[in-house]
Amino acid sequence: MRYRLSKDEKGAYLLKVTKYGQELLNDPLLNKGTAFPAEDRSNFGLEGLLPPYASTMEEQLTRVRGSYDIKRSNVSKYVFLRSLQDRNETLFYAFLRRYINEMLPIIYTPTIGDAVEQHGHLYRKPRGLFIDSENVGKMEEMAKHLPSAAKDLRIIVVTDSQGILGIGDQGVSGMAIPVGKLSRYTVAAGIHPSQCLPICLDVGTDNQKLLDDPLYLGSRQKRIKGAKYDSFIEKMVDGVKKNFPNAILQWEDFSKSNAFKNMDSFREAHPSFNDDIEGTGAVTLGGVISAMKIKREKLSDQKFAIYGAGAAGVGIARQLKAALLLEGMSEQDAAGRIFIIDSRGLICDDRAGLEDYKKEFAKPRTTVERWLIDNLHEYSLPDVVRNGRITVLIGVSAQKDSFNKEIVDMMMENSVKPVIFTLSNPTSKSEADPRWLLEYTLGRAIVASGSPFAPVTVNGKEYEIGQGNNALIFPGIGLGAIVAKARVIKPSFFASAAFAMAEAVPKERLDNGVVYPDFEDLFEISFNVAKAVYLQARKEGVGRDVEGDIEEAIRERMWIPSYSRYVK
Repeated sequence: MRYRLSKDEKGAYLLKVTKYGQELLNDPLLNKGTAFPAEDRSNFGLEGLLPPYASTMEEQLTRVRGSYDIKRSNVSKYVFLRSLQDRNETLFYAFLRRYINEMLPIIYTPTIGDAVEQHGHLYRKPRGLFIDSENVGKMEEMAKHLPSAAKDLRIIVVTDSQGILGIGDQGVSGMAIPVGKLSRYTVAAGIHPSQCLPICLDVGTDNQKLLDDPLYLGSRQKRIKGAKYDSFIEKMVDGVKKNFPNAILQWEDFSKSNAFKNMDSFREAHPSFNDDIEGTGAVTLGGVISAMKIKREKLSDQKFAIYGAGAAGVGIARQLKAALLLEGMSEQDAAGRIFIIDSRGLICDDRAGLEDYKKEFAKPRTTVERWLIDNLHEYSLPDVVRNGRITVLIGVSAQKDSFNKEIVDMMMENSVKPVIFTLSNPTSKSEADPRWLLEYTLGRAIVASGSPFAPVTVNGKEYEIGQGNNALIFPGIGLGAIVAKARVIKPSFFASAAFAMAEAVPKERLDNGVVYPDFEDLFEISFNVAKAVYLQARKEGVGRDVEGDIEEAIRERMWIPSYSRYVK
């Protein structure tokens, strides 16, 4: 079946359909449920298969809202939404758009963590491709069995599920991650669901709890590693390149070392990027840019500490460094303003066994050996904040309450308006409750979080907590790369995206200390990010020029969920 949308003379979506009767009702991309009009019922063999009354989408949304509201737990709400997606994708996305602020935390973080852990027990319907060592060489055959034509696919999200959301190795249960990520591509940037493909790589699991679970759905073996793993990934990328030539490949939730290795090894082989590294870096940079507008200072005036040296932490450091270079700093001076702390303390260049991806920001021991420190040979977070005179502190450590009063007091000494982002997900892993940060600093701190938090009132003033959610960045990245037909996803795309996102924060939000835009504006934010990425691709010489107006070309790609007119 081909899901190729066109438009009629009035600009309404038009779709040629070959399915009939129950087969049509069972196709979530085509099913309109009770909203099939009389003409469709007659033309496509639906008479008698549906209740007589033809509902409007508005009436369907009211019915969905009522059913959703009786669900008690977030996981039950997640299951309800996924069931809706499995029977009627258009209605599913219309519902998400209608209640986007409320629904994003349900279809992804923080609820997705619980859904992943319960995957084998909640499993209902297959979606996407499961690729393992036995079938990785059969991707051409598997591609023929997908609902959409392989060449029509535009976005693939792939995971091997080893480094998920602070819960680690989840084997094939991690399929919920690319499914959720692609939902956000559609609701945020209008990429049609027929053009999206989730892939889960089954390379085994080292999670013994899963291996012992009789309902676990993956292969019951330990993870493959080393040369065998590298060969598997190479075959997978080769299969994607041959069978899905028009699709952007997004790496998601790989282990720290594999995340950097895969991203760097295959960047030129196929248009691809890693959202955990590059998307997180861009959305954080965008928040820091907004914070500079509030502080009325430059990035080059700041000293940065990043607590957590995984994919997200190093990705953030890279984006901050790139932005400092744009302000005219040298490579050495830019790197010198960024301090990364992991579980062993400040990363220094003389550490034994230092991972390759951390070396770029490792501090020469000579630059810190005169510091006054609490414990000999250990440069802890307090040591760095105090001696480094840190003004921007970013947490991606998943260490709950690690930004305590001692740390915050030091930040207050270093800056009149310290910037403190607690970006770890889920809420239970946050380095500090951002509401407490505002209360403790009497509203002086500029804060943001990775998970949603309710507003807080300090001295009679209500403060909203800006959320540094990657959905502000990656859907626009993908959309812009698709429109540009980018041959490679350059690191510079992400800096351009960060500045475009920061421009979308209204003045009234900045005046209230909020560094991120409202998710109600997500569709427009993705449009602006996509335009910035398209222009950057042209500037870098890795994208094509569209015919006509670039804004019209981007808008044309952005699907808004509504029922198409069907013709035989």
